[in-house]
Amino acid sequence: MRRRNILTTGYRLLLGLLWLTCLALPAQAAQVDNIRLWAAPDHARLVFDLSAHAEANVFVLDNPRRLVIDLDESRLDTDIVLDLAGSAITAVRSAAREGGGLRVVLDLSREVEPRHFTLAPNEQYGHRLVVDMEYPGESAVQNPIDPIEAMIREQEIAANRPIDAGGEPPAAVDPEVAARQPAAPHPRRDIIIAIDAGHGGEDPGAIGPGGTREKDVVLEISRRLQRLVDSTEGFRAVMIRDSDYYVGLRQRTRIAREQKADFFVSIHADAFTSPRPNGSSVYALSQRGATSETAQWLAASENQADLIGGVDGNLSLDDKDEVLRGVLLDLTMTATLNDSLAIGGQVLDQMGRVNRLHKSNVEQAGFMVLKSPDIPSLLIETGFISNPEEERRLRDSGHQQRLAQSIFAGIQAHFRTHPPPASLLAWQRDNQRTTASNEYRIQPGDTLSQIAARHGLPVTQLKQANELNGDVIRVGQVLRIPGS
Repeated sequence: MRRRNILTTGYRLLLGLLWLTCLALPAQAAQVDNIRLWAAPDHARLVFDLSAHAEANVFVLDNPRRLVIDLDESRLDTDIVLDLAGSAITAVRSAAREGGGLRVVLDLSREVEPRHFTLAPNEQYGHRLVVDMEYPGESAVQNPIDPIEAMIREQEIAANRPIDAGGEPPAAVDPEVAARQPAAPHPRRDIIIAIDAGHGGEDPGAIGPGGTREKDVVLEISRRLQRLVDSTEGFRAVMIRDSDYYVGLRQRTRIAREQKADFFVSIHADAFTSPRPNGSSVYALSQRGATSETAQWLAASENQADLIGGVDGNLSLDDKDEVLRGVLLDLTMTATLNDSLAIGGQVLDQMGRVNRLHKSNVEQAGFMVLKSPDIPSLLIETGFISNPEEERRLRDSGHQQRLAQSIFAGIQAHFRTHPPPASLLAWQRDNQRTTASNEYRIQPGDTLSQIAARHGLPVTQLKQANELNGDVIRVGQVLRIPGS
């Protein structure tokens, strides 16, 4: 018994000594294996590839303006070679800190608002420290308008109730006075197409067997699509990204909304676990799951892009639990989803003329990038980059041009038939067609009350027959005259 106690005591002493020895040993330093810079119009992103997790402290110094990045228990194991063009960084230097650790100093040409976070290893990268430098006043999405909130505010104005934000009740407008307002000039505005080249920067997307990166292929196709859109009267393109940098999935649709886009198209060239699948596909949002196993798999892989590209998970997902918000969202999503499916059918038909179709119908899946309730949206898989033959074609400039032409042909076909009311295409349609006996084309100086009186109608009946929610009418607009 005494011998067992001695052994037990000795064993405990040995464990204690080992524990003290571990405490005395310095922590394993994280090694900085590589540093990458991605320059975007409204921000720059610096990425540190690390051999292990490392805590960091990031702060700004003035006179001169600098950004300091201190990494604890870290050391640099590579030369810093960065292309600083297009960024706010003018020079980079580094040094070991006293007591261990690494300091990286960035000389800046302008004010930045830094944000940093670490990312755990995933399928493509190891440990990473991400430092984002946002440029104040440059971001297109610093205060994005929430479409649901905007609709609620419009409902409150229409109901003549105070706005929640504390504003004064809007002054009541006399319907008779509003109906006597002369017709406004037709805006003849361009139809705005938001073009989203998938992935980018830190996220290469899928990589083909020959090493082709999805982010490069889809950016080239998107640029070709942009040139087609901008060269067509009545259309204007907005590029979500126009170079090699990453944009978060939710931010992509926010940019499109900020630019007042009429349509959002996301271009991809995805891969599958097998090299056999091939052909182009068109996807719209599904509110209740995917329409095929492939659609489900692709949605899951695309929605993981933020983890690869680097999003720290602290995004605000503003709760939409209120009954009114839910109803408005449902109604809006249904309307835009119907438009998305209609445009998707046109695009799919055109793409089938230049490439084999993977599926003959527009598929639906829960893609995060399509979840904008107020903008019709499509995600287009130009082909499977994991298929060696299709990878070769996706690299071909002629095939890229034909794909871009087919996508725009489908979009154009839809909007020429269903142009937005204030667009140039709507004005051209109204002015080119002959009015029927029960129609009237609005002339300069016309008012709703004059038109209604001329045809012996109440203003309310004329508005109901033409689904006019407001009192604004435009020169060249064609009204249906009920009872004629």
